[in-house]
Amino acid sequence: MNDDEPVLLHTEGHILHLTLNRPRALNALTHTMVRGIDEALVRAADDDAVTAVVIDGAGGRGLCAGGDIRSIYEDARAGRSASVDFWRDEYRLNARIARFPKPYVALMDGIVMGGGVGVSAHGDVRVVTERSRVAMPETAIGFVPDVGGTHLLAAAPGELGTHLALTGRTVGAADAVLCGLADHFVPSQHLADLVTELARSATPTEVQETVRRYATTAPEGELAAQRTWIDECYAADTVEEIIDRLSNSGVTAAKETAAALLTASPTALKVTLAAVRRAARLGSLEAVLDQEFRVSCRAFTGHDLTEGVRARIIDKDRTPRWSPAEIHEVTAAEVARHFEPLGDRELGLFTS
Repeated sequence: MNDDEPVLLHTEGHILHLTLNRPRALNALTHTMVRGIDEALVRAADDDAVTAVVIDGAGGRGLCAGGDIRSIYEDARAGRSASVDFWRDEYRLNARIARFPKPYVALMDGIVMGGGVGVSAHGDVRVVTERSRVAMPETAIGFVPDVGGTHLLAAAPGELGTHLALTGRTVGAADAVLCGLADHFVPSQHLADLVTELARSATPTEVQETVRRYATTAPEGELAAQRTWIDECYAADTVEEIIDRLSNSGVTAAKETAAALLTASPTALKVTLAAVRRAARLGSLEAVLDQEFRVSCRAFTGHDLTEGVRARIIDKDRTPRWSPAEIHEVTAAEVARHFEPLGDRELGLFTS
């Protein structure tokens, strides 16, 4: 194990421990990291000495804040395609995690956003803490939830997933569990002891039992109490109608949400709503990842992704100039274009 490596690997007892190791960048994923995790999982799947995999993040601030947004911005501006290659391998990794044959324990402590959700929430043992802040915040930068995020959010109770997908809202432990993004709440002070005991777990059943022993009830969240207006407003067929319902619901939080949506990329909002609704019909994660790859490739060549990153990350003026600027200006044809097949560039994970 080399502490300079972006992904630290070490075996402790019966577990393979993966630590994302870019703490100054909140462990944002690079292509090298994605490949390293994927290669480690391939080896671990065939290693009889490994009972389970545990993934966490270095630095104490979070598991992973997402992909390396600056690199994507620079790549798009220069007309290169390295980001597309990154997404291809990243989405394949997401599928591998979901189908990994041994317990995959994700310690979702601190910030877990975008790509961080992709390397954690597809696992079968997902642990959040009182410090967890989980989100798919893509619409704020002119992008659309990916890494299997639309698959996860489409499966959330009622319209909670639509709410989180469109707003990019950050949720804590209880709401992450409610929405199906996590399974267990463990206080952060107990994580080190949990990992130590997991190393002694010789079977998948023992891994599950160990996590359950440490798990307790999470502090109360916010979304359960907001289900009524969320389900009523987000059941609408269009983004325009959703915002209209939110604005006229008579609920302060709903009105504030409407105002927040009006600051996001109009194109990203419409494509995101379509993506979540389509994901619910597609069913399998692989089919959804194929769809997300098409959407990501189309967004990569569009205007709003680079403009959103410029406004939020590069210049930080927080005044993105979206194109189109108004929601009603985004046509059905433009939304549909994001889902068109890519020919020989398809991701090709789903096979009927």
